[in-house]
Parts: sequence; structure tokens; C-alpha cells
Amino acid sequence: MKNFVLATLLLFSVTLSAQETINWMTIEEVEEASEVSPRPVFIDVYTDWCGWCKKMDKDTFQNEKIAKYVNENFYAVKFDAEQKDSVVFQGHTFKFVPKGKRGYHELAAALLNGKMSYPNIVYLDKDLKMIQPIAGYMAAKQFEEIIHFIAGEHYKDTPFDEFKKGFVSQL
Repeated sequence: MKNFVLATLLLFSVTLSAQETINWMTIEEVEEASEVSPRPVFIDVYTDWCGWCKKMDKDTFQNEKIAKYVNENFYAVKFDAEQKDSVVFQGHTFKFVPKGKRGYHELAAALLNGKMSYPNIVYLDKDLKMIQPIAGYMAAKQFEEIIHFIAGEHYKDTPFDEFKKGFVSQL
């Protein structure tokens, strides 16, 4: 019986570790990777204290089908909007700005057009040019629609509402 329990626990842990997860990168790593193999980018701008950010991490980003699609079609970045480390992106150094109780990072402010709300997903095209930030929590199905819309470059010629009508979820 003891061996059965150990074998079951081992199988369960192997199954969990085999689950696909999003390959998170730094913004600097994305910039380097994009020079070799351009892809669209999504940047999860979050804070440590944001409850909806944590919920999106758990409910959306840990969905195996979402992770698989993201890894195949995007470079993904998690960016703490209150991190203290300077970041160099597109030849510009962005720094932390102490303000109030927490402060903010200049890159987060630039990506969010100064509208600091979390979670916020910023989409960049293959040339690392801003497509659009989208604020707020998104469940897996809602996020799935958007990443297919962006990865397929439908945003260039199709209104999102029109795209959604023909979209078939894989979740």
C-alpha cells in the first residue's frame, strides 16, 4: 500500500511538472530574441499587491492551452510596474520613480500611456511597436480571443467585434 501511494504521488508530480507553462522573458531578452526571430509580444504589467493580477496568473496564464498558444506565437513578459531596477528598452533607460507610498516604473508608465491600472496587458507587434494596452482581468476564453486576434494580425484589417463572431474557442 505504501508503494502504491508513493507511485501515485510520483505520477501526480510528473503530470504536474509536464504541464506547459508560459515561457516568461525579460523585456531585454525579448528585444534580443526579436532581432533573430520576430514575433508579437504581450507584456503583463502587474504589481505584487494586485489581487486581480494573481487571479489572472492562476486562471488564465496557467491554462495549458493558453500557455501552449502563447509559447508558439508570442514572446511573453511579466513586468512589475513597481520594480526598482532600471530597464533598457529600444535604446532608452527607464527607471523607478519614487512617488507616494509605492512609486512606479517609467517603462510601465510609458507602456500604459500613464494610465496605471492592473492587470494590464500591452501588445506589441513583431517590430516591437505598440498595438494597444488592454486593462483589466481577463478569463482564459476572453484572453484567448485577443491573443488569436493579435497573433493572426487581424487587428490590421478587422474590427475586434467582427473577429469575435467567427472565432471558435479551443478551450
